[in-house]
Amino acid sequence: MSVLLLIGNALASEATHDSDEPPIPQSQTDAGQERSLEDTAEAEDSLPGTLTILDAQIPPGTVERLSWSATELFAGVSIATPVLVVNGNREGPTLCLTAAVHGDELNGIEIVRRVMHNLQPAELSGTVIGVPIVNLQGFRRGSRYLPDRRDLNRYFPGNTKGSAASRIAYSFFNDIVSHCDALVDLHTGSFERSNLPQLRADLRNPKVVALTEGFGSTVILHNTPAEGTLRYAASSAGIPTVTLEAGGPAELEIKEVKHGVKGVQTLLYTLGMVKKVRLWGESEPVYYRSSWVRANRGGILLTDVALGSTVREGDLLGTITDPMNNASTRLFSPYSGRIIGMARNQVVMPGFAAFHIGIETAKVPADESGEDLNLHDAEQNDRLSE
Repeated sequence: MSVLLLIGNALASEATHDSDEPPIPQSQTDAGQERSLEDTAEAEDSLPGTLTILDAQIPPGTVERLSWSATELFAGVSIATPVLVVNGNREGPTLCLTAAVHGDELNGIEIVRRVMHNLQPAELSGTVIGVPIVNLQGFRRGSRYLPDRRDLNRYFPGNTKGSAASRIAYSFFNDIVSHCDALVDLHTGSFERSNLPQLRADLRNPKVVALTEGFGSTVILHNTPAEGTLRYAASSAGIPTVTLEAGGPAELEIKEVKHGVKGVQTLLYTLGMVKKVRLWGESEPVYYRSSWVRANRGGILLTDVALGSTVREGDLLGTITDPMNNASTRLFSPYSGRIIGMARNQVVMPGFAAFHIGIETAKVPADESGEDLNLHDAEQNDRLSE
């Protein structure tokens, strides 16, 4: 607990000592310098602890609902995304919560809503910024992607002269993420897959490790972030970041939502941002390696295991049946471990990633990602969730 409180204090201290932070990507350097000059000019007019964001000043002890509009939008129509800010009465770190970077991932939206509307500024040390729907255009269409079929979570930190996705990413990163001292990016599984509630984190980063220890009873998977993801960009900018995966897309799953809310609330306590004690059971395992089991033929997949199940090498995971000739193929686990992600019952094609197995091993060497061929063999650009 004391280590996490020290991390929380360090995060708050770094917010006012930018020179101690590691270098940030070149695309962010000029914006960071301009912001520091503006803050200096406005310091005399601002109350201590006042947060300046999106052209608004948020004094201590207040709650504000702001709007963020990307610098580049489709169809020339401005679409405002809500940004919720709770600025506490006491000094502390700024924790950011982001959800629906993929527009069809609903659980994170409800997690952010419940956490933000349960906070009391009079009892909060520091600031919590919540963006429940980052990809509002995808959300309105029930789609993971932007209208041009680009995945927004492959373009961070973005730039002002790239594709529409890159420009949107740049606007979001500079207008909001740059204010964070730590960030939790909320996701679900993709393409009819569901994930056991878990943290994806680069466990070679001590500050990220401290962040993961604050969530209570949540599985942790060592996972180096892919370039272009929000987690990668924020971590590269010196902002410790984790991805919280919970459930599957296109539906609200209350059990997973409650798990996520409890995890974030526990984190707020362990960072010293709230005083209310929340003790949450025994810690879950840390998996330094994982592997996907793929369908070796097409057909109807029916699973024989559940999320969170412990499996041994050779255990039956599911059966794929050809609906035309009734021929069946069984999928067996090549490892002993735990089911931390899996496909819902559905029609699959050969090569479809069906079961994600967390494998308990010793800590990984510094140059390994923790995943079997980064999850996907030749499909390096498809992270299956984040």
